[in-house]
Amino acid sequence: MRFPLLLAVLCLLGALRAAETAPAARPNILWLVTEDTSATFHTGYGDPLARTPVFDRIAKSGVLFERAYSTSAVCAPTRASIITGMYAPALGTQHMRSNVPMPDWLRYFPAYLRDAGYYTTNRAKTDYNAAVLPGTWDQNGNQAHWRNRQPGQPFFAVFNTNASHESSLHKRVELVTDPAKVRVPAYLPDTPEVRADLAQYYDRVAAADRACGEVLAQLEADGLADNTIIFHYSDHGGVLTRSKRFLFEGGTHPPLAVSFPPKYRHLAPGAPGSRSTELVNWVDLAPTVLSVAGVTAPAHLQGRAFAGPARAPAPAYTFNFRDRMDEAIDFSRAVTDGRFRYIRNYRPEQPILQHVTYLWNMATTRELDRLRAAGQLNAIQAALFAAKPAEQLFDCQTDPDNVRNLAADPAHRATLEKMRAANRGHLLRIRDSGFMPESLLRARAAGRPPVLVARDDAAYPLARIIDTVDRLQLGAAPTAAELAPLLRDPDAVIRFWAAHAVLSRRVAADVSPLLRDPVPIVRLVAAAALAGSTDAAKAAAAWPIFAAALEPTLPAEVKLEALSFLTALPARPASLRPLIEAAAKPAANASGENYAARAAEHLLKL
Repeated sequence: MRFPLLLAVLCLLGALRAAETAPAARPNILWLVTEDTSATFHTGYGDPLARTPVFDRIAKSGVLFERAYSTSAVCAPTRASIITGMYAPALGTQHMRSNVPMPDWLRYFPAYLRDAGYYTTNRAKTDYNAAVLPGTWDQNGNQAHWRNRQPGQPFFAVFNTNASHESSLHKRVELVTDPAKVRVPAYLPDTPEVRADLAQYYDRVAAADRACGEVLAQLEADGLADNTIIFHYSDHGGVLTRSKRFLFEGGTHPPLAVSFPPKYRHLAPGAPGSRSTELVNWVDLAPTVLSVAGVTAPAHLQGRAFAGPARAPAPAYTFNFRDRMDEAIDFSRAVTDGRFRYIRNYRPEQPILQHVTYLWNMATTRELDRLRAAGQLNAIQAALFAAKPAEQLFDCQTDPDNVRNLAADPAHRATLEKMRAANRGHLLRIRDSGFMPESLLRARAAGRPPVLVARDDAAYPLARIIDTVDRLQLGAAPTAAELAPLLRDPDAVIRFWAAHAVLSRRVAADVSPLLRDPVPIVRLVAAAALAGSTDAAKAAAAWPIFAAALEPTLPAEVKLEALSFLTALPARPASLRPLIEAAAKPAANASGENYAARAAEHLLKL
């Protein structure tokens, strides 16, 4: 009797093993994700100093994408775009760590894989700028692994390494890369500190590559390599000053390689070892994964599949965004066709390099600041601390560091106008919520998902707003007569941008009536415009507006906006100092990052 029982057990074990190793009807999908890494720091993109054999191995067995772009140049808004398959400004999740609610109809894309029988696992970073929605992951955390699935179940597994994260440069360690051999970009000073940071960054990228190799070794040890499509990419570019957080090539052009085992090679967009020049954006990752898994993508996704049966043609342009970066308030949008890069700066009064506490932890940033104070930066580097133009255009082929602005060059006028139009079309297509300052967006949403406000054209007439802002900021300066009705417009968004034109010194007009506006951000921008007035009475009227905005009971977004305006002003009355000191102390019930406190702390040092 024991022999038949033993035989039955052996047959069952054999069946289980066969189920585990037999060719899957659907591919497994593995994401190897590094952080803060530009494509140019990889051997596959031509860097002789790079040490990225794991990435290069995936590229050689699959497709390397030469023109892959992140939606933004910082983690949380970009990861919001990746997990939703939508540009974050369409959802109102564009501001760093803003944690806004999601609409009821939205599901993060792994949920659709779960519906199709996939085991979804994430190890371990989320950072979606919003809550992790129920039903997204079967397992999410430091123990998450494909090994925890049912035998034979296809999986979608994400492994994230932070070995190359910006924080890895906050402390100097022993270097492997020779600092004398690194290339210092034109926008950074060539000093020992900067070279050491660059060398250390090469070392950290190599460490991240090794971490990805450890995951691949587990995949191969489990006998799953022949059934798994592998994506290897970074969340965005980086990491030295003026790359991460900024809409230049260095911040928005991360690496991407995707390998397809022989049985799934029919799903690939190219032959093994090929290089694709088609435009890819991180909003394309969700529809592409669904495509190769044989899952129909929901209609709300804003990207396109670049592999699998749902593969769609590549677009002529792709897009990036920049909004509040920690405590630094900004609003810029970018367009690229893979060669030219157009940047539209809607807050041109802000310098390119605003103070961000976290960014100043890097030796390179402090070195830049030290040399600025000493007057030892060249014109390209000093421009980082000056107001930026409303439009920038760069030829990334001849100017990879993006330091020669061609926006005013008549020879490139046609390119500028095409990309300007492409930007406008994109903003309208996705219903970009960025023209509402953050406090106004939150106030209008009133606890609801901001996307509901952005999609309501009666409440947010986006085409009119875009055209108004372009008229105020581009071309000939508007007259006071043109501006007057805009300052009285029923829409607070229009009133804000009209007063902003006065703040930016594009037009001279009296914005004193807006000091009584019912909307805080409109009062603040008017006060900022008046604070520098030669009319002493008008200037004096501005300061009570700032004092009121710094009251502890007001939303943190309003306080941060007030502090941002105050930081840009050359002087402040002593009466405001106690309020700024109070704002520098994080509230006892503050959750997460307290950016207003950081901004106030910096302001006290000026």
